[in-house]
Amino acid sequence: MAEMSVDLVAIERRLWSGKASLVIAETIEGQIGILPGHEPLLGQLVEGGTVTIVSTEGERIVAAVHGGFFSVTASTVRILAESAEFAADVDVAAARAVLADPNASEQEQSLARGQVRAAEAVSAR
Repeated sequence: MAEMSVDLVAIERRLWSGKASLVIAETIEGQIGILPGHEPLLGQLVEGGTVTIVSTEGERIVAAVHGGFFSVTASTVRILAESAEFAADVDVAAARAVLADPNASEQEQSLARGQVRAAEAVSAR
């Protein structure tokens, strides 16, 4: 099976590093799937988006990401997010409360949307 080296890094910490067979990221241009051997690419992540990584062992890692960039070579994907958290770590009730709060800033709303979408992506499986 073809594989690539993937790093998911936020400003405050490295969330995940390993070998993967697929990465799906939401960019300002739309959603993109990256397979091993992909053409080199540099992209900008959306505010309040999600990233899904399928490891070579078949594990599906979903994270809420807020802004940042990613770079792709034939054998590597580096995801550098302003902030990121695993879907399993999201406090969905708190994120939904932010979405319901008319006084929440646009940035807070965007972050909360990404968190809810990431958590829903995991629960939908």
